[in-house]
Amino acid sequence: MNTDTIAAISTGMTEAGIGIIRLSGDQALVIANSIFDGKDLTLVDSHTVHYGHIRSGSEIIDEVLVSVFLAPKTYTREDVVEISCHGGITVLRDVLNLVFASGARPAEPGEFTKRAFLNGRLDLSEAESVMDLIHSKSSLSRKVSLSQLSGHLSNEIKILREKILHETAFIEAALDDPEHYDLDGYDSKLKDMIEKEWSSDIERLLHHYSEGEYLKNGIRTVIVGKPNVGKSSVLNRLSGKEKAIVTQVPGTTRDILEEQITLEGIPLIIIDTAGIRDTEDIVEKIGVERSEKELHSADLILFVMDKSSGMDQEDKRILSLLPTDVPCICLLNKEDLDSVYVSEAESMNERFDAMISLSAKEGTGFQFLKEEILKLFFHGSLSDPDEIYVTNQRQKYELDQAMNSLSLVVKTIELGMSEDLYAADLMDAYRYLGLIIGEEVEDDLVDKIFSDFCMGK
Repeated sequence: MNTDTIAAISTGMTEAGIGIIRLSGDQALVIANSIFDGKDLTLVDSHTVHYGHIRSGSEIIDEVLVSVFLAPKTYTREDVVEISCHGGITVLRDVLNLVFASGARPAEPGEFTKRAFLNGRLDLSEAESVMDLIHSKSSLSRKVSLSQLSGHLSNEIKILREKILHETAFIEAALDDPEHYDLDGYDSKLKDMIEKEWSSDIERLLHHYSEGEYLKNGIRTVIVGKPNVGKSSVLNRLSGKEKAIVTQVPGTTRDILEEQITLEGIPLIIIDTAGIRDTEDIVEKIGVERSEKELHSADLILFVMDKSSGMDQEDKRILSLLPTDVPCICLLNKEDLDSVYVSEAESMNERFDAMISLSAKEGTGFQFLKEEILKLFFHGSLSDPDEIYVTNQRQKYELDQAMNSLSLVVKTIELGMSEDLYAADLMDAYRYLGLIIGEEVEDDLVDKIFSDFCMGK
């Protein structure tokens, strides 16, 4: 591990009230002190803030506040200095270049958090949650990230690893010293522990993976229907603003419109598509082709029909295009007008996960839509503070591998094979769980994980 002092801008590269330059390493105080006109930073107490100026020779570069944090009670467990400058790209770059000229080197993406991991300040799952927290799309995804950062997932993994290690150690001891350790009936006891406790714990974490993914990345929701049924009005009503142009002219929406909204704390990526119909208009035709393509990348489809005109051949054609493996809610729009009984749609009720009458114009029926979406994608209470959501594909993979190893233990027991054979599978499960929190992670994987972080974090 590099022990040199690193520095980077930790706030956005844009005009703002303040901008922060962070240093971490053995020489952080000396480097900052060499360009700071104020108190001697090498003599101040930890977790203190000091007013002064950044100078380059006799020239004042900026008026600043400098925060000093002494190891080990810092984010990286190294000496850390944060220089709070006036916001602005030019000011930040000038101060940062001065820091580099004084002995620091540019931090790599995620290197501050990488050092926090390597120095034992965070485990790997907690470190990954830092980036999830930065990219949170809703208050619920923020809470999930904070839960992981607080160690809730790590604690679950550590407890399970301790149980597996205890039983593996017992087996090894019994094989080495059979006179003092009795394995009679142990196979049945271990099988029960795996099936009733350990596997259940892993299954519970895996069960919430898709929910965690939706909280993290949003539910990709495609609104589809023929022209002029109110798709854009549905988008506007859900987003709470006039995102899409609404007219009485069919074919007004000719391209894909995308809007991110928050629904009861859940992020939704809403895609309003061009009305699907046969057309000779070249531009509209391209929009229709894109609409059909969007259907296959959706997590949820909202199929909008005009309740005031009933179902026709265009509706039926669109229905035939809907992928059968994607949840679909049928929205019977314009219930504020004289309705036509849409018997054909209701006869296809089994094709839809829900069918809701609403009026995009009046705003009625949308509460039912929200409730149906939540029921489709989430189980249990999203506000439960004890619920743990796995939001990381790497973590899911390791959980799957651990589950497979435990399944092999059960099969070995059922076949009546010797304990030394399934002890190896137990240790595999232990190792896979350790990879989640970084106990046995390899350097190249660590480098890959932190290379995806933003600069300055």
